[in-house]
Amino acid sequence: MLPGTLYLIPVPLAEDASAKSFTPYLVDTINHIKEYIVENSKTARRFLKEAGLKTPQSELIVHDYGKHNRDSNTTDFFKGLLAGNDVGLMSEAGCPGVADPGAEIVAMAHKKGIKVVPLVGPSSILLALMASGFNGQSFTFHGYLPIDKLQRANKIKELEALAERHNQTQLFIETPFRNNPMLEEILRSCNLQTRLCIACNLTADDEFIQTKTILEWKKQIPELHKKPAIFLIYKQ
Repeated sequence: MLPGTLYLIPVPLAEDASAKSFTPYLVDTINHIKEYIVENSKTARRFLKEAGLKTPQSELIVHDYGKHNRDSNTTDFFKGLLAGNDVGLMSEAGCPGVADPGAEIVAMAHKKGIKVVPLVGPSSILLALMASGFNGQSFTFHGYLPIDKLQRANKIKELEALAERHNQTQLFIETPFRNNPMLEEILRSCNLQTRLCIACNLTADDEFIQTKTILEWKKQIPELHKKPAIFLIYKQ
């Protein structure tokens, strides 16, 4: 028997953004699949309902690969796939496998000879890059920077130097409740003419995306506390 297919199903980035986030093909796919591997069961079930799931949720098999279960045995995740059933993989928000631990599930699927199919949907990294006006031919996403203040300042200076040396956009994120200190450090550490894009609450009704020089940002500093944001640095 041939194994099933692992579908990578994007999840909306913000509340009430489902209509911006799914395609008719995605809706057809979720109504075909009866088994899911998800980072957050509550988020996944809510999205499936919003996206137009017709299957009663009580009939779904949902495996949780969230942070409290990542050290557990994942053999059960693949039983359905290896038996020929199609399965969906879902992140908590955005695209599975992109800045997301679901990449480990995808890697195991390839090792087991399982077909992997990514579906179209929102990626905060790409949306921010698209809207920044920075180099989209060469860019690097660094994830989270160090928490230690000195290490963080040194890392920001390093990224600024990389941006200038390689004509390359540098992207990174921070835990939302530490966004304001992160922004303060960027404004302290970078050259006044370095450009910074802040992309915040992407796809939400209060979406905020602006690109300015460090000097311009210092004149009017936005409030980013507890708001999902991506920071992009670029210096030619």
